[in-house]
Amino acid sequence: MGNVVLNLEMSKISEMKSYYGKQLLDKNIPGSLFAAKTPSCMITAYKSGKVLFQGNDCEKEAGKWSASVSASAPGKKPAAAKGKSVAKGDLPAGIGGMSAIGSDEVGTGDFFGPITVVAAYVRKEDIPLLKELGVRDSKDLNDEKIIAIAKVIKDVVPFSLMTLKNEKYNQVQKSGMSQGKMKALLHNQAILNVQEKIAPVKPEAILIDQFVQPSTYFQHIKGQKAIAKENVYFSTKAEGIHLAVAAASILARYAFIQYIDKLSEAAGFKIPKGAGAQVDVAAAKLIMSKGHDILPSYVKLHFANTDKAMAIVNKKRG
Repeated sequence: MGNVVLNLEMSKISEMKSYYGKQLLDKNIPGSLFAAKTPSCMITAYKSGKVLFQGNDCEKEAGKWSASVSASAPGKKPAAAKGKSVAKGDLPAGIGGMSAIGSDEVGTGDFFGPITVVAAYVRKEDIPLLKELGVRDSKDLNDEKIIAIAKVIKDVVPFSLMTLKNEKYNQVQKSGMSQGKMKALLHNQAILNVQEKIAPVKPEAILIDQFVQPSTYFQHIKGQKAIAKENVYFSTKAEGIHLAVAAASILARYAFIQYIDKLSEAAGFKIPKGAGAQVDVAAAKLIMSKGHDILPSYVKLHFANTDKAMAIVNKKRG
């Protein structure tokens, strides 16, 4: 049985826990944050940030969460693909200083709210200005800072925002579409929109914050009327490689924050982010005040949080 070990940030591990919500095991291994089992892979996330994938499909499963990974024999660390960095993938030299389109998404691991995807174009001559404005990975910024930066850069960089609202998300998810395909379609359309905005100028590179293997990404968008594929690159932690991705990340987070604020206003109380216990309580409160039928317009129904919220409601109703 092969295995793959990844080192991931806690935000990514939290996203993973939501993704495997229906397959989580009740008993955790000592030192672990969670354990989940698919039909052909065991996934264990540890407090150190290491995530172990074991089983026949370990390489495929790990590939959903990182760039170049390969299976190894038990007890060995996974080897990076020859000539490539696990973190940066096969990127052209000096890509960080190029005029580029970057794309990123927010909301995939949040129970409440939509998925927001942004593609943004940053000219090489604008990179110093964006640095001066404090543009960096949105995960390193609090909401107040994100809002302040976004309000400035939205008038500096051409961008396109794609919002997959909860009603539509639940509809396509129920029809069998994976979250990965949803994201791929949104990224492709956002990039095409930006290309149209800046035409006839062409970016030197297009950098997508990687969420699946490139081959899977292009398989997901196969059959679309138009596909952005010239000079397209993928990398995990792409916000640290080019400021276009960091700018996209901030604008996507800003849009997500605004949407959550609207949901809070409609609900009559503050809607929390993430997929932890606090969202279970909030969803239960929403059901109690507005009825179960309101949920599809607020949450991603397939998350395990839905069942947990109903359990709270049933307990309160006795």
